[in-house]
Amino acid sequence: MFAIIQTGGKQYRVQEGDVIRVESLVGEAGDTMDLTPIFVGGEKALFGDAVSNYVVNAEVVEHGRGPKIYIRKYKSGVQYRRRTGHRQDFTAIKITGIKG
Repeated sequence: MFAIIQTGGKQYRVQEGDVIRVESLVGEAGDTMDLTPIFVGGEKALFGDAVSNYVVNAEVVEHGRGPKIYIRKYKSGVQYRRRTGHRQDFTAIKITGIKG
């Protein structure tokens, strides 16, 4: 059985035992949380009101920061050059079960 969850403006396909990196969430390592799926698949597909009684259980594994991404800006003829970097915060969560 798998589910599609939505968090941080993105959608993720998850199964029990998966460890995924999502946008930063509140909680310490070891905390558990319940996520609501928008789609549940397996022997038959469920979506809409049919998944309202399903819940995806997850455990926070760690918090961290992703790799640095460099942004370069350049305009020719005016000696304009800029270089900045960005590291996105993430939360790694482990899916412990899909119940319904």
